[in-house]
Amino acid sequence: MVGIDIVQVSRLRRLLDEHATADADIFTETERAYCAGRRNRDAHLAARFAAKEAVLKALGTGLGPGMRWTDVEIVNSPLGRPSVRLSGAALAAARRLGGGVALSLSHTGDYAIASAVLDRGAAACVST
Repeated sequence: MVGIDIVQVSRLRRLLDEHATADADIFTETERAYCAGRRNRDAHLAARFAAKEAVLKALGTGLGPGMRWTDVEIVNSPLGRPSVRLSGAALAAARRLGGGVALSLSHTGDYAIASAVLDRGAAACVST
């Protein structure tokens, strides 16, 4: 299965500004720390939000019952390659489907985009 999502950076910024707990409700501490150290913090947060949406679409669940935004964590290798770390209900969904998730993200101007592909041959990306 494939999931794709596009996010307007300024719209996500407004959401975060208007809701005091949105940062912690949507992003893990690791995600927030990574983005805080980047030149264009908001674009990196928007790309991660788009990636979370794309992963949930690829899993076929959306943000369903028992699912939390933080069950899908976007992490980067030392070289910057993004990958997905799943936990909770998202990990359970990936295990039911029998696969892991391949991820691609990008941003330019006021938009961020992500695509996620469920790879049935890969192990589910387990949270450590």
